[in-house]
Amino acid sequence: MPFVTICRTLRSRMRRLIGVPFLLASLYPLPALSAPLTLEQAWEQAEQANPALRATQANLAAAEGELTDARAPLWNNPQLATEWRKRTLPQTADPARINREWTVGLAQTFEIAGQQGKRRSAAEQSLAATQEAIAETRRQLRAEVEQRFVRVLGLQLRIQMEERTLKLIEEAATAVRKRVAAGEDSRLDGNLAKVEAERAQNQVSLLREQLVQARAELAALLQLPADNLPEAGGYLDAAPVSYTLDSLLASAVNRPLLREFDYREKAARSRLDLERAAVYPDVTLGLSSAREGPADSRDRITGLSISLPLPLFRRNDTGIGRATTELTQAQVQQQAAQRAARAQVLALWERWENLKTRVKRLSESVLPSLEENQHLSSVSFRAGEIGLLQLLLVNRQVLDGQRDLLDARTELRLTQVSLEAAAGWQPAREAR
Repeated sequence: MPFVTICRTLRSRMRRLIGVPFLLASLYPLPALSAPLTLEQAWEQAEQANPALRATQANLAAAEGELTDARAPLWNNPQLATEWRKRTLPQTADPARINREWTVGLAQTFEIAGQQGKRRSAAEQSLAATQEAIAETRRQLRAEVEQRFVRVLGLQLRIQMEERTLKLIEEAATAVRKRVAAGEDSRLDGNLAKVEAERAQNQVSLLREQLVQARAELAALLQLPADNLPEAGGYLDAAPVSYTLDSLLASAVNRPLLREFDYREKAARSRLDLERAAVYPDVTLGLSSAREGPADSRDRITGLSISLPLPLFRRNDTGIGRATTELTQAQVQQQAAQRAARAQVLALWERWENLKTRVKRLSESVLPSLEENQHLSSVSFRAGEIGLLQLLLVNRQVLDGQRDLLDARTELRLTQVSLEAAAGWQPAREAR
């Protein structure tokens, strides 16, 4: 086969590779030997098996139990006391006479400084904070799953592109070797074609190693068996969104993480009020009934007692100090989280806008220019104006442009996931 015909075939196949059909085809999932895992399936699997989410959900039982105790009519349980006595009366005519006496009493401690309401408020706020912590952990888990899922999907598309390129380069290298053997081309041209084919093969091998690692990380996050490395199926580009920076900043204020810190701050304030109220002594009321005296003339005694400790030496300074520390820490964490959330949304928004511009520029300007350069270089090569080295250089630029576009699209999707997670945004794809 003439070398010019080979170059024309290579140019025609490369144009089909980088043209609009290739760009549209890259939006669809790769063919897989087994059914690929969808993003929704990955989310469902992670929520069922992820240890971090399950550990956070386990805290719900403790918070609910605390609230159940706080909602009891009285915080202190009543105390039931009984006493049985045996009394010997030596002054009586019967020296062996023994009187058996008994006493039964019931005592209840009452809080007099409103501790019950403060304790109930603290328990309710703690339960709400735990629920928000679960929601935040779930959202962060979904974001991490989507990021690892997108990395797997991007590598699958990249390998597909590189394998197509490798096939074209190997065909060209085979043709050049035949021409070198026939004496039509120099050994330099043959070596250049061989090196180019080896570089392409090495790139495919490297990407396959990266894909295995990415699939293993996704499987670990989903708690899949070690020998079950999932393949990703779906679309690399995210669905169109309509939010603005102002709407994201407004959503960030109501993010579950910030609501959690707000509830914890309120719970800490209620605990501080509870510890301060504990300075006031609790009143204990007791009611008792007793039977005393000889069996033939036994006395019935009913008693009412009131006990009140005097707060002279210990005034609960330890509890108040700990509650004050807890409140201060909660306030500091809340303020830091608010500042960090706003700064993170602003930074990710700027990066997201830049990536959108880069993807648009690559797909609408750079790749068409590279395609035109490839066409012109092919014509110049057939006319003898440039050599094989220049032709390979132009083809390498085209391949690099395709890689840049795919990498930019992947980074754009990853940045959008991080942006929505930082803002606590409810994306439409979650509803689907």
